[in-house]
Amino acid sequence: MTEPQSRREFLAAGALAAAALPLWRRTMLGTATDLVVAVEAAPTARLRTLPFALTQVRLRPGPVLDALQVNRRHLLAQDLDRLLHTFRLTAGIPSAAKPLGGWEAPDNELRGHYTGHYLSACALMAAQTGDGEVRARGERLVAELAKCQAAHGNGYLSAFPEELFDRLRAGKPAWAPFYTVHKLMAGLLDTYTLGGNRQALSVLEGMARWTRGWVQPLGDDHMARVLEREYGGMNELLYNLAAATGNAGWAELAHRFDHERVFAPLAAGRDELKGLHVNTTIPKIIGAARRYETLGDPRARDVADFFWHTVTERRSYATGGTSNNEEWQAGPNELASQLGGYTQESCVTYNMMKLTRHVFGWTADPRAADYYERAFYNGILCVEHPADGEKLYYTPLESGYWKLFGTPTQDYWCCTGSMAEAFSKLGDSIYFRDADGDGAGVYVNLFVPSELDWTERGVRLVQETRFPEEDIIRLTVRAARPVRLPLRIRVPYWAQGGSAVLNGQALDGFAAPGSYFVLDRSWRDGDRVEVRLPMRLHAQAMPDDPTVQAYMYGPLVLAGPLGKEGLTPQVLRAEPTKPRTVPEYQGKPVAAPTLVARSDDPGAWIRPVPGRVLEFRTTGQATDVSLVPLNRIFDERYAVYWKVQPAGV
Repeated sequence: MTEPQSRREFLAAGALAAAALPLWRRTMLGTATDLVVAVEAAPTARLRTLPFALTQVRLRPGPVLDALQVNRRHLLAQDLDRLLHTFRLTAGIPSAAKPLGGWEAPDNELRGHYTGHYLSACALMAAQTGDGEVRARGERLVAELAKCQAAHGNGYLSAFPEELFDRLRAGKPAWAPFYTVHKLMAGLLDTYTLGGNRQALSVLEGMARWTRGWVQPLGDDHMARVLEREYGGMNELLYNLAAATGNAGWAELAHRFDHERVFAPLAAGRDELKGLHVNTTIPKIIGAARRYETLGDPRARDVADFFWHTVTERRSYATGGTSNNEEWQAGPNELASQLGGYTQESCVTYNMMKLTRHVFGWTADPRAADYYERAFYNGILCVEHPADGEKLYYTPLESGYWKLFGTPTQDYWCCTGSMAEAFSKLGDSIYFRDADGDGAGVYVNLFVPSELDWTERGVRLVQETRFPEEDIIRLTVRAARPVRLPLRIRVPYWAQGGSAVLNGQALDGFAAPGSYFVLDRSWRDGDRVEVRLPMRLHAQAMPDDPTVQAYMYGPLVLAGPLGKEGLTPQVLRAEPTKPRTVPEYQGKPVAAPTLVARSDDPGAWIRPVPGRVLEFRTTGQATDVSLVPLNRIFDERYAVYWKVQPAGV
């Protein structure tokens, strides 16, 4: 690996040649923050697969659609004038709205971040469902934000004054102004690329010009100091803006937000993540992924690829989550000591899934799809309260804690916003297609009731399943005329064998776990494939302590309910009258019993409960415990990781 170049040397070498940019072939799929751009001028940018756009995928009735609808109600319950309140005051526009609380309070330096997330969530929800009411809310926000920007007169737009950026430039305390502004810029870009709102693009370009003017006078050393303050995904956003507009200048500005201190060891294949703030880091890496996709920079791919592998393979819990107290506090494969009430920040899981989406696009690696599924069930679907749509900041993995939700209109943590986005695009990454248009086929990566409309090929694919409550996936092809394409159905790592039936006839042979079962044929209307993927119980031990184990059934992490002792309504919700940065537990965890592993195969001593779907119970223990999916547990204590001793010890 060659020594990293300075930004000026890198630009001089032609890696960002402006002449190349007009040759871009721009294909915008999915979310604006996850654009996939095939770059004709950069042959080193190789994409094997592309995700289908949200507009091409519709969820069908089932638990995933139910979760999306809960989030929709939560979005519609937000008061737009309250979201705009501090933007208007900062711009000198009167507002009589009641201020919001938490991170959106008028004295909080992150105020305005949720409004950006909200714009993205509205754009995503409208694309996912065709919901005009949600789309109109986003468009109204854009129109009112444009008035605030016009009042500033210089392109600036934020819920806090420019004075925070003055402090950032001077090296004085300021709570992450670029992080907050990034959320707003990303929301505007989503509103433009997903909804075609040109006013959103105009406002965004004004903010980008202001950013360029702020950054331009700073030398590389000064800018490096600025990058030590959390700045969200400013590099990703600006690469995406360059892709959306064909303006090379935005990609050059994006490169100034590429954090070389973080990138250099990753490019060299070294894990030096210990001590870093996790969700400060991951968006930077997504920016590296976008640099590779837009400019073909192979070093940027090295950064993102090594990071993804080291985090997913050596720094992640059974759930797919990573982080403890928002940091990597230990080295690779050192996780047994990293359990607490503040593990698995929801933003972290969301951003790791975004990065995984890119990695799968480059590799079509089923391991990436396996990880995405694990995070989907155990890091996303477990964090929305089914009653009111509030979202978790952290999912505790130390035994005896509970899921601590916030209070509506009082707690707008980072994860409140990122999860509003996540639950607006639950149809994302179910299906991919080959990037090569000739003979392109479909990848079925997630088993979720849904319908894919591939208009360009004249084919629809209807997926019917009750997975994970059952292990059968049914796919029906609808097509006006025969169409030849390979259908690739993921066979997960956890599958205990498998089988397939085509139009009622059993097929010989099946793919091995951790691969794809491929049917390459001419499909006719009504053709039906039924795939069975038997699930099994399996243990996942901590890499540094095999006596600390979690148990899984298929992709589902199982948790043991430990009762509701001490969990009053006031304890179950973060106290709304107390100013705080993060939710604070009012009470202590309780101990979980030690388990005796009577066999290396947990299926020998953890048995299904007759008549109860996805419910299990241990056998032969001093205190037997029940186990259910983590994403089903709310408002009670639980255990995910258990202290386990072998039989006879």
